[in-house]
Amino acid sequence: MSETYDVVIIGGGPGGYNCAIRAGQLGLKVACVEMRGKLGGTCLNVGCIPSKALLHASEMYEAARTEFAGMGIETGELSINLEQMMSQKSDAVDGLTKGVEFLFKKNKVDYIRGKGRIAGAGKVVVEGEDGEQELATRNIVIATGSEVTPLPGVEIDETRVVSSTGALDLEKVPGKLVLIGAGVIGLELGSVWRRLGAEVTVVEYLDRILPGMDGELAKTAQRTFAKQGFDFHLGTKVTGVDTSDDTTLKVTVEPAAGGDAQTLEADTVIVCIGRRPYTDGLGLETVGVETDARGFIPNDHFQTSSENVWVIGDCTHGPMLAHKAEDEGVACAERIAGKAGHVNYGIIPGVVYTSPEIASVGKTEDELKAEGRKYKKGKFPFQANSRARTNHTTDGFVKILADAETDEILGAHMIGVNVGEMISEVCLAMEFRAASEDVARTCHPHPTLSEAVRQAAMGVEGWTMQA
Repeated sequence: MSETYDVVIIGGGPGGYNCAIRAGQLGLKVACVEMRGKLGGTCLNVGCIPSKALLHASEMYEAARTEFAGMGIETGELSINLEQMMSQKSDAVDGLTKGVEFLFKKNKVDYIRGKGRIAGAGKVVVEGEDGEQELATRNIVIATGSEVTPLPGVEIDETRVVSSTGALDLEKVPGKLVLIGAGVIGLELGSVWRRLGAEVTVVEYLDRILPGMDGELAKTAQRTFAKQGFDFHLGTKVTGVDTSDDTTLKVTVEPAAGGDAQTLEADTVIVCIGRRPYTDGLGLETVGVETDARGFIPNDHFQTSSENVWVIGDCTHGPMLAHKAEDEGVACAERIAGKAGHVNYGIIPGVVYTSPEIASVGKTEDELKAEGRKYKKGKFPFQANSRARTNHTTDGFVKILADAETDEILGAHMIGVNVGEMISEVCLAMEFRAASEDVARTCHPHPTLSEAVRQAAMGVEGWTMQA
């Protein structure tokens, strides 16, 4: 038995490692247990970071292939060195994981490699390469994240039928790619391989892409992706993948509402139907903590039903986003330290890192209509933005929603180049409960893409100047 920790965190992803760092800053004695062998969790190792490395590289390749000549840039014959592309992705991941280890040392956090489980009140057992060790602690934080949701009847071999993890390490560009799921992760991965030369067919059970995002935004995105070459089969379910042929996969699909089946051929199939909480085998029963029917651990301001056992990130309720987990990790550490930790769940942005990017925060129009809340909206197209016109990146728009009486900003929805960066301006405004007029009367530099946000805010009161 080691000396007693103030807090032991099970899981070293964005929620866990930020919780550990903040707890260390607050003077607590902290240990973080991680079984992967590298810190950073899914996000840093097989999610957000490596996918962005491939998105960036593939976008540069497509720009060189389709846009450079029009801008007067002449190149020689283009080719793809996939091995090098994967290598630079790995370099980015390795550098960042080592960076988290450095931050642990800086903030006096003990990094313990192995699989952690709760073994009763105030006890965490870690199974490592050298056997088991037991940690005594006053508080336990569960930050174990999530894992890929399997598709019944479809076996993932991570070679030809792959999850989002395997899709980051394909050894060659598929000729034909079938993507199961039209959510954020699927569309990003589909974008990578389409740019590199794959024919991409998207099969989605629902009758729309990007469920949960603003409907107008999703429809615009679908039209844009279709122009890029995506073939969408919406309202369609996959019933099986035949892998018996060594060269061609046969994907059986049929209408979600019922009807005749058809077969799609593919070289590679990516299964991206979502993620589920990783909560099995954690010893929750030893402290009386139960999960709901979907495997999530309920919480009340991060506190589980067991005293001094806390939960954050993907394994509890809320959007499965790294930045949500980070905020929860910080707030949870502050609560353990006796401070007033808090997360504003109404202002958690979501971004899809396709080209163009898609970003959203706050209420959608559908949500406001369902609530019966009266609202006004302002919308501004990038077609009318001087920087977008200059850069030949005119697809998309910015939409601002505000309360009809108070003018408080209720939501913002954007599609366009770099909107993943631009959404933060609206998040900050909403945190201070700003009115659309506050943004409309704030001077923005010219010429910038961010001027579209200001013009959309002007549009709420009907005085858009530049369209």
